[in-house]
Amino acid sequence: MTNAEYLEAVEKRHSRRAYRQKPLGSEIMQIIKEMVEAVNNDANLDFTFIEDATPFFKIFSGKFSMIVIAGPDTQKARESCGYYGESIVLQCVYHGLGTCWVSGTYNENKVYEALHLPSDKRIYAVITIGYAKDKYSLVEKTMYNATHKKNKSYQDMFEFCDAKLPEAYAYGMKLVEMAPSAVNRRPVHFRYENGILSGYVDEPYSDKSVDFGIAKLHFLIGVRAKGINGKWSLDNSFEEYGGKRIKFTPDKAEGEDD
Repeated sequence: MTNAEYLEAVEKRHSRRAYRQKPLGSEIMQIIKEMVEAVNNDANLDFTFIEDATPFFKIFSGKFSMIVIAGPDTQKARESCGYYGESIVLQCVYHGLGTCWVSGTYNENKVYEALHLPSDKRIYAVITIGYAKDKYSLVEKTMYNATHKKNKSYQDMFEFCDAKLPEAYAYGMKLVEMAPSAVNRRPVHFRYENGILSGYVDEPYSDKSVDFGIAKLHFLIGVRAKGINGKWSLDNSFEEYGGKRIKFTPDKAEGEDD
C-alpha cells in the first residue's frame, strides 16, 4: 500500500463489533496470514491468526476472524505490537473489511489456552476482522457513546509546547487524534521543545505502550503525506531525515532504516 492509501484508511476506520453472517473468504484469510507472518519475521513478535474468533466473544455478533496481538514482555514489544497491528488494521480497512482493537471484552484465558504461549510471551490485545454490517448495532452505538463522551484533542495531549507546530507535525497530530486507543483514553503525553517533538506514556510496561505504537504510526503517515520523511528514535523523539532521505513505509518498524 502507498502512504496515500494508508491515509485514506485512517479516515475510513471505525471500530466494528457487528459482523455479517459471512466468514472471510479463503483468499483473504491467506493474505492476512501472510501479513501476520511478515510482521512476526520483521519485528520478532508473536501474532497469530485465528480463523473463527466467535468462541472467544459474547457481545460481538456475526462471523469474524481475529489476530492475536502478542510478543515478548518488553516495552518495545508493546509499542511494536501497536505499530504493526495498526498497519494490518489499516490494510484491512482499505480493502473494505471491518476491524476492531479489543483489549478487554473477550475471553483472554481461552485464547491463552488455545495458543499455548511460552511464559515469556504476553497477549496485549486482539484485532477482530470481518465483513461489517451496513448499520451499527445497538451494542456498537452504546459502546461508542460510553467511550466518546469527551474526545481529547491533540492540543490536550501536549504537556509542553514552546512554539507553533510545523504544518506537517500539526497534520500528523490530527491523525493521532484519529488513532484507536483503549476506551478512547489517548494516553500519550507529547512535548514540543526546541523544535523537537517527543512523547511518552505513564506506566510504559502497560498496554498504554500499545496505544503509543498506534499513535506513532498515525503520526508518521500524517507527516509523510506532507512530504516529511523521518522516524521515531529510541528516546521516543521524532527525527527528520535531512540530507539522507530514506523512504518511509508503514510496514517498517519505528526506529528502523529501510
